[in-house]
Amino acid sequence: MHAPDRPPSDAHPARLILTLSLAATVGLGIGRFAYALVLPDMRDSLHWSYSAAGFMNTINAVGYLVGALLASRLIGWVGWSVAIRGGTLACVAALALCALTGNFIALSLARLVLGLGAAAGFVAGGALAAEIAQSRPERANFLLSLFYAGPGVGILSSGLIAPFTLQWFGPGSWWIVWWAMTLLCTAMTIPLFLIRIESRARFSEAGGASFAILPVLIYLAGYFLFGAGYIAYMTFMIAYVRDSGGGAAAQAAFWGLIGASAFVTPWIWRGVLALDRGGLATAIILGTNALGAAVPMLGHSTAWLATSAVVFGVAFFAVVGSTTAFVRLNYPPVAWPTAIAAMTISFGVGQTLGPIVVGAITDALGSLAYALNVSAALLALGALAAACQRKVGRSP
Repeated sequence: MHAPDRPPSDAHPARLILTLSLAATVGLGIGRFAYALVLPDMRDSLHWSYSAAGFMNTINAVGYLVGALLASRLIGWVGWSVAIRGGTLACVAALALCALTGNFIALSLARLVLGLGAAAGFVAGGALAAEIAQSRPERANFLLSLFYAGPGVGILSSGLIAPFTLQWFGPGSWWIVWWAMTLLCTAMTIPLFLIRIESRARFSEAGGASFAILPVLIYLAGYFLFGAGYIAYMTFMIAYVRDSGGGAAAQAAFWGLIGASAFVTPWIWRGVLALDRGGLATAIILGTNALGAAVPMLGHSTAWLATSAVVFGVAFFAVVGSTTAFVRLNYPPVAWPTAIAAMTISFGVGQTLGPIVVGAITDALGSLAYALNVSAALLALGALAAACQRKVGRSP
């Protein structure tokens, strides 16, 4: 695999990357995170414990982990366009299944497929976005940030729809929200079929040899802790807002602030992402993420919750971008898909364990406040781990 001299098509790099980011919008921004918006109503209607509610994001993360493990091979087998488009279509189909049944096993299967599809679209889209961004070295980190703002679009749009839909139709209307999400994702998938998705990258057996785990073990540990920590916040925070007395407007505003923060991420962190000093950029951003998760401990007021949403959201989307920047600055292009997949796997293991463990803690101790404490602590430990990472290669 080698870096191209120009993007894989004649389209403007920013426009190409923004279109590719729709795969992340569907698979992650809506497919994964919209679940938090309907979780309280599903839990009440279907009589779930917090552990059962957490399991739905755990099984989603299992699918994501398996998808990340197979992503590089999948791209080699079926090509970039099929991986990205097919993964996104699988997410849309799984969302429709969520709307059709309240059966726990069927919903678990849908969440599993959502994870598989999201991983295919995200890993393939992220690697392709890195290739496109490399065609403009002076703006590479900014262009990469555009791809990782994709989930924010999904969070913002679902946050504007789900709470008011639940309020309008009343208790037990969670399945209507899933239909609304299915229609929204169908519309968002269309642009992916209107661009030419191709790459000059070629996979070879030597590609994996360019990436070794041991030199970045501490960095992978930090990313694992990020996966475990962020998902607790993103799974249970809407339930926390509701339990604190927040209605549909408060829930929509809170979720919308997290999503809207993604749009300023490329500008806020542009200088930090350019730091070619091992894991320092990730540590700074992840530390900010931990601070955002810790803010609700100070109080339930609107001001504190809004501050938490903004600080968490601004950093949350940039953490993932910082890992891709780390890969781009430390490894040759031939290793990018394998390295990004390794990062995604570490992250995936963390977010697999996070929801069900934190759900069990909440069931045992009887308060969602403990979920936030655990989330903030894990994120802070992740920042410390990333700060210990040193450079492992030369900038391309």
